[in-house]
Amino acid sequence: MADTHSHSDRYDKNSLSLFATVSMGIGVMIGAGLFALTGQLAEHAGSLFPFAFLSAAVVAGFSAYSYIKVCRVYPSAGGVAMILQKCYGPGIVTAGCSLLMYFSMVINESLVARTFGTYTLQLFDVGDRDWLVPVLGVGLLILAFLINLPGNAVVGNLSKLTAIVKVLGVAAFAGAGLWVSGGTFQAAHSTEEASAAGFLAATAIGVLAYKGFTTITNSGDEVTEPKKNIGRAIMISLLICVALYLLVGFAVASGLSVEEVIKAKDYALAEAARPVLGRWGVWFTVGIAIIATVSGVIASVFAVSRMLAMLTEMDLVPHRHFGMPGRVQKHTLVYTIILAIILTIFLDLSRIAAIGAIFYIIMDMAVHWGVLRHLRSEVHASIWVLVPALILDAVVLTALCMVKATTDPLVLIVSGIGIALIFSGEFWFIRKKG
Repeated sequence: MADTHSHSDRYDKNSLSLFATVSMGIGVMIGAGLFALTGQLAEHAGSLFPFAFLSAAVVAGFSAYSYIKVCRVYPSAGGVAMILQKCYGPGIVTAGCSLLMYFSMVINESLVARTFGTYTLQLFDVGDRDWLVPVLGVGLLILAFLINLPGNAVVGNLSKLTAIVKVLGVAAFAGAGLWVSGGTFQAAHSTEEASAAGFLAATAIGVLAYKGFTTITNSGDEVTEPKKNIGRAIMISLLICVALYLLVGFAVASGLSVEEVIKAKDYALAEAARPVLGRWGVWFTVGIAIIATVSGVIASVFAVSRMLAMLTEMDLVPHRHFGMPGRVQKHTLVYTIILAIILTIFLDLSRIAAIGAIFYIIMDMAVHWGVLRHLRSEVHASIWVLVPALILDAVVLTALCMVKATTDPLVLIVSGIGIALIFSGEFWFIRKKG
């Protein structure tokens, strides 16, 4: 009898741990994936924008392979930084690529913070409201800072609760939209269809909708049976999100033309709810968007500040206390929020998303290359998955850069300067450290 109870307790703890980890991944993904990116995918992919979510999921699925393989052998709280260190050692490549991941996640927080502002304003009849978007975004970031101060217990409990609300709410929105439209998708048309490069660029931006799965790799010291459950949590969260993204994409396409989606790209779901579900539908959609973006920023801020603290402890980045008391993670929390606030004030949604995608995909390629060159036999990874993962990343990154070179070259300039500063700064810091 004692053995039966012991086995049951282990099973319950294992299930709860897996649920909490999946909730963390979904919490980060849904906030950015749906409410911030749907309109931008339509801008690049035209009437095929729902399928850009699917193609991005394929890229993310291949990407997840490397992370799962390494975490099965080396589960830890280090996440991406640990994986890069296992591949390249504690040097410039590890530090620089880890910082690319860090900045891409901070950029993601700014993206979601501004999305919170645009959706919240749909509840009010105000005139010139452009300046209110960053104000509301900054307010959300300050709230996320205050909630993260007590520690991970509060964030974990909040993630579990909001994950259920978000999944059910988003599913209800998609189901209602598809039911009212009859699932015909007749409104999903455009006077000018997107090119192949445009669709691939949309896929690159769509990858941001899934990159939240990498936060799960930070949970290796908290998950029960991490060698099994980290991989399971990543795949479950990806499958749930791609199903929701496709349903919502088709629901939006059923209610609006592509031109209408692009015009309302910063609040596309609220605009899609207006003709289909009426005023109450808009309020419901905005309510779900507020929950999704608030919880997404809170979960992301926790994961990002923890990652920067890990890099600090690995002595890969410089750190200054500036007179602040407490642990290093409290300090990195402050740095993260300040940087996110600056980005929220000065960059718009389209540029934030594109720069974040460029940073993330470069880092992702470094992970695949490192596993392929240095860890493949050690973690039992297949070359037939690693090479396609690299190729997919390279194709969508090239397409995004080609599109932005003609439509918004400032994105490439800012991205190039940022990458140069990160790696040159790391070169100086590591050389000075000796």
